[in-house]
Amino acid sequence: MSNFHPDLALVARFLPRITAGPRFLKVIRRLARDAGAPRSTPGVRASLRDIPGARTARVFVPDGATRPTPAMLWIHGGGFILGSPAQDDVVATRFARELGMTVVAPSYRLAPEHPFPAAMDDLYATLTWLHANAEALRVRTDRIVIAGASAGGGLAAGLTLLARDRKEIPVAFQLLVYPMLDDRTVGKTIDGTNHRLWNAESNRFGWTSYLGREPCGADVPAYAAPARAESLAGLPPTWIGVGTFDLFHDEDVAYAKRLEAAGVPVDLEIVPGAFHGFDVLRRANVAKSFFERQIAALRRALV
Repeated sequence: MSNFHPDLALVARFLPRITAGPRFLKVIRRLARDAGAPRSTPGVRASLRDIPGARTARVFVPDGATRPTPAMLWIHGGGFILGSPAQDDVVATRFARELGMTVVAPSYRLAPEHPFPAAMDDLYATLTWLHANAEALRVRTDRIVIAGASAGGGLAAGLTLLARDRKEIPVAFQLLVYPMLDDRTVGKTIDGTNHRLWNAESNRFGWTSYLGREPCGADVPAYAAPARAESLAGLPPTWIGVGTFDLFHDEDVAYAKRLEAAGVPVDLEIVPGAFHGFDVLRRANVAKSFFERQIAALRRALV
C-alpha cells in the first residue's frame, strides 16, 4: 500500500472492490432517496428550478452580489448510470461561496434506460436556459464555465465541444475533474491493481450502457466520447485533474496534450498515488489541495 498517497493509503486498503453491473445498479438506485430541494447556507441561496426541455437544476447563488456574476454549469458523475446533482451540493456551494459565482447543477437522464444523446440533450437545454436567462439570473454570458467530475467531466467536455460547434453560446472555461473521456479505454489492458471506486469492468458497463452498444466501435460520436474529436481547436482554456491510480489517467493526460497541441491553454494537475474519486475524502490534505487548485484556476480564468 506504500504506493498510494500517504493521505489515502489507509482508506485504499479497506475500500471494497465493487463492480458496477445490472444487479449493483438496481440495488444502489433502490437505496437512493429523493434529496428534495437544496438547502441555503450562510452566504449562498439555493433553489430548485425547472428547466424547459430538460429536467430540473439546483441553483446556488452567492449573497451580496452587486453586479452580474460568472456562472458554472456543474455536471455530476456516476458513470453515466448513477447519481444526481444533490450528491455535489457541498461542492456547488463551495464554488458559489468562494468564487462569488452562480452554480447551476442540472439533473440529466441516465443510462441504460436513456442512452446517448439523452443526457447531452438535457445538458444543452440547461446551458441554453442559463444563457437565455442570464439577465434574470444576474450572470455574465461571457463568463460561463462548464465543469464536472468523472462521467460528469466527460459530459462537460462533450457539452463544450457541442457549444463550440453550434456557435450559439460562448464558454469561457472548462473544468474537468478526472473526466471519463474515451470509450476505447475499455479495449485496453491496464493494470488495475491500484484502481479504486471505478475499475475496468465498471467502465465497460458504464460505456456500454451510455452508448447503447459495445464500446470501441468505429462510429462513436465525439459528443459522447470527447477523446474521439478530430479537432480540439477553438475550445476554451481548460483545467484537468487526475490521480496516477485513476483508470482515466492515461486518457486524461492524452486529452490534455491534444488540447495543448491545438493551441488551447491547459492546466494539468496530476496527483501521485491518488485513486478515482479520492477527493470525496474532503478532510484529507491531498483533497483540500486538489480543490484549492481548482479554485485558483477558476479565479485566474474569471478575472
